[in-house]
Formats: sequence, structure tokens, C-alpha cells
Amino acid sequence: MSLYVDVHKTFGNFQLDVELSLGNEELALLGASGSGKSLTLSCIAGIVKPDRGKIIIDGVTVFDSEKGINVPPQKRHTGLMFQNYALFPNMTVYQNLRAGQRHSDTNEIADILSRFGLEEVKDLYPSQISGGQQQRTALARMLLSRPKILMLDEPFSALDSHLRFHMERELLDVFNGFGGSVILVSHSRDEAFRLCRRVAVVSGGHIDVEGAKNEVFADPKTRNAAILTGCKNISRCEYISDEKIFASDWGIELVCREYRPDTKYIGIRMHSITHELEGINCFECRVVQVIENPFSFTVMMIPRESDCNAKPIGWEMDKNLWQKVRADYVKICLPPENILLLKE
Repeated sequence: MSLYVDVHKTFGNFQLDVELSLGNEELALLGASGSGKSLTLSCIAGIVKPDRGKIIIDGVTVFDSEKGINVPPQKRHTGLMFQNYALFPNMTVYQNLRAGQRHSDTNEIADILSRFGLEEVKDLYPSQISGGQQQRTALARMLLSRPKILMLDEPFSALDSHLRFHMERELLDVFNGFGGSVILVSHSRDEAFRLCRRVAVVSGGHIDVEGAKNEVFADPKTRNAAILTGCKNISRCEYISDEKIFASDWGIELVCREYRPDTKYIGIRMHSITHELEGINCFECRVVQVIENPFSFTVMMIPRESDCNAKPIGWEMDKNLWQKVRADYVKICLPPENILLLKE
């Protein structure tokens, strides 16, 4: 299976301009609300018609504005699961599955009821089953339609953390068994990382950064991508030399990796800060706030050498380590290899 998308769509003041290609792998569209993630899925599924562009699914062109091709949704062989699962409320679980089936095969439904653990609720209506059971019903119905690609729009938004953990495991099994192109829309960096091999960061209707998940998280390249992948320490920066910059929001000079001409910001993840007494980029900092998390502390600090208007730097550390080093002033190190160089 394969997917190629190059679509452009204007909605009022919002402009969607997305191009991506995908093979037999999972891609997470990671972005804030209103960034264009769900609209991209709607264009692929044929629910929304792009103003211009092209969409090719498994070698078949389903949309081409120049050639006047616009295959209807029911003939695109796409599986799209919405946030609210879109189950028919007046149908039982069994009837919902029958509605999604392309061929009349009772054995096929029996098999998928067993696979998704829905036998005991097959005669109940969506309002009578749990959120996890509703999600499994929606997934089963989608697979019964025999789609060429799977698309899931915020599939865990209505679930609590405990159920989300178990549903992620089930979804991974579905992805591995499907073996084709999968697109997952999410605003959770953890969810995207756990479930997908590739990540595309979407902002303002276009893709900021796209690539293998480890590469995107290690070097997000843009300020927006750094924020969406969980970096909370970000400062504007000024060029000093090819190996040194001034972090203006923190009021400190830093040695960094090779400088990029388009660098406007730097970032460092809270867990990438180390506790060192001597070395490159080591600073004594005044502790201004300590936030206790379930299994760690977040310590907010301002470098001693910066002025009082400097933004704090957050350091997430193990509880045992904080018990050893806790003081009004602490020594920290920002390793050059852990500093993210970011463009606008």
C-alpha cells in the first residue's frame, strides 16, 4: 500500500497546504488544535474536496484537480475513525459491524467480534457499552470495510489514562496486522512516539518537519516542532561565533553545536540538563520554584549571572537526586550536544 497527498484548501482565513507520501508504515500528524490535521484526513477520505492538488492511494488517483478526478468517499477504500467513533446509535454492536462490511460473511463478523473481545456486548447499543468497547467496535467496523489505508483522528481523546494505555496496545496489534499505510492524528507527543514510526509536525496548515520519529525528536529544527515534541526550555538567541550564542531570554552565553545561519531560538529538554560542578556550559543558578511530580521534581532556576528579568530554566530530575542537591543555589550543565538549534 502507498499514499501520496498534495492538497491545497482555503477555509476563510485558513489555508491548508500539505504534501506527504507514505508507504507501509505509520505516520503521526502531530499538531495543536486548528493546525489542519483533521482537515488533511477529510481531504484524503473525500469528505472535503480540496481546491487543487492530487491524492493517490495504492497507485490509484482518487483526486486530481487538473484532470477533474474526484472519486467519491465510498469508493476510495479508506478507513477513517473519528474522535467520537461515529457509531450508529440506533444499531447494536453487531449491526454496526454489518453496516461496515463490504461482503455478507457472518463468519468474518464472528471472527472480528472474538478478536476485539466484543462477543458479550454484540447485542447492546453504543450507549450501553464503555468508551473502550465503543472504540473497539469502531476499529472492527473500519477493518471490515477492507480499507487500503487506515486513518484515526484523536482516537484516545475520550479515554482516561488507564484505558488509553491498554487501547494503545490493542491499536499497535491492529497496525501490525494491517501492514499498510496508517495515519494517526494526535496532539500528544508521547502517543505519537509510541504508536508511529514517522512523525510530521503540522502548524498553520502546513508541515513544519517530517521524518523518522527518533530524528524529529532529536532535532526538531523549528521552534513549533520543539514545543510540540515536548521541549519546555526555549530561548531567543543571538549569534556570537560559529560555536557560541547568547541565549537572550536566559541571559547566558552558551557553546553549541555548529551554528546554523537560520537559527533564531535554542532549546534544551528538561531531562537533558545535568548536574556537574565543572565543564562547558556550567552555571550556578538560583532556585525560584520547585514543583513535585509523581516520580520527579521540576526545579525552575535563573542563572546567577543573568538579570532578574530572565526566564527560568526548568530541570526535571529524579526525586532522590533532588534530595541530595537541594539548595537555594545549584550548579547545572547544559551539554552542547543536547542544545537544539531552532529556526522560526
